[in-house]
Amino acid sequence: MKIKVGDTVKIIAGKDKGKEGKVLRTLKKESKVVVEGLNIVKKHSKPTNTNDKGGIFDIEAPIHVSNVKVITPEEAKKAKKDAKTSIKKEKVEEKKVVVEENKTAKKTSKKVSK
Repeated sequence: MKIKVGDTVKIIAGKDKGKEGKVLRTLKKESKVVVEGLNIVKKHSKPTNTNDKGGIFDIEAPIHVSNVKVITPEEAKKAKKDAKTSIKKEKVEEKKVVVEENKTAKKTSKKVSK
């Protein structure tokens, strides 16, 4: 397994797809990793000697290694830059669509008025 404790990883599949976090633990026999703050699940526990109150707790569940990608600081910067440019492109395309709709609406309104 190429992922080690302390690596920054990005989730590439599952409910937390696209999020990044730090590896807390690796489970080599199961080929899974636990990522800080991601893949949160509810755990129900009964009261015990160590835990006087039972209840429902949020814990980080293991994620299979195939659903995780190691991120270097350079890749993280590049991903942020790409995300910003894609948002700008979407806004420009939306403006073009609105302008084209307005032009077609004006043309059709002229034909109707005759």
